[in-house]
Amino acid sequence: MSTDTTPEPAEQPHDAPPARELPAAVQRLWGAAAPRRRGPKPALSAAQIVGAAIDLADAEGLAAVSMARIAEAVGYTPMALYRHVSGKEELLVMMSDAVAADLPDVPTDGGWRAGLEAWTRAQIALGLARPWMLELPLSATPPGPNRVRWIDQAFGVLRPLDLPPDEKLAIIGLLAQHVLGEARVQIESHRAAVQQVRREAGLPDGTPESELDPAALDAANPYADFETVLSRYADATTYPNLFEAFATWPETAPPTPPDDDIAFGVTAVLDGVEAYLRRRGAIPDDGS
Repeated sequence: MSTDTTPEPAEQPHDAPPARELPAAVQRLWGAAAPRRRGPKPALSAAQIVGAAIDLADAEGLAAVSMARIAEAVGYTPMALYRHVSGKEELLVMMSDAVAADLPDVPTDGGWRAGLEAWTRAQIALGLARPWMLELPLSATPPGPNRVRWIDQAFGVLRPLDLPPDEKLAIIGLLAQHVLGEARVQIESHRAAVQQVRREAGLPDGTPESELDPAALDAANPYADFETVLSRYADATTYPNLFEAFATWPETAPPTPPDDDIAFGVTAVLDGVEAYLRRRGAIPDDGS
């Protein structure tokens, strides 16, 4: 009797198209294409390489990540790295999935909306903590084990809703797009403010942010004076709608704190999702 417990692949219907071959990097993420070697376990591993790359990106940004710098960090030659990672393109894929492991568990006992808000905010927070993630190309973000775990948590939040899986996935994708846009605006505007404050104070580019005046950083945000510009320069002839809307806007109004902007965006998107769920009959009309 055979002792092989490997499950047989499901039989495909005769008229079904052949299964699409997944990219090698995706297969390696899932451990399906890892080379098997005899002998003792190697001292260097892909996990060590990825960890060193993430540390480097955290400290100096994604542009600093190179096979040579990583080899120096782990104490091996660059050629030794290629036994575990095919190149920088695959390394970025592995880094992208590895950082997703830092996302927290999402509570499911507070209802679908609270769960999706926590799910969305956690990703924005991770993006703000690791700005280099926003610089990863889309080709570096395929569904690996950690990313799929995060998607699975969103499905757990949406589990009570009577909605087809493709529509649940579409809602999750919509929120993921909002995360990318919100995090990018927050990161880029903050970077611009930091650069401006350093420049105006005559400080070197490497001056730590902790040494900069927080009030000056808030004032240097590119969006800090956005409403003031509209109220001051949107005249009634050229911009009649803006003129009417901002005619009574106080120029001394304080800028909106970043977290308020994040809360507004998440709330507005979830309001739209809630309206969609009501229309689809996935939740009662009373919103519960």
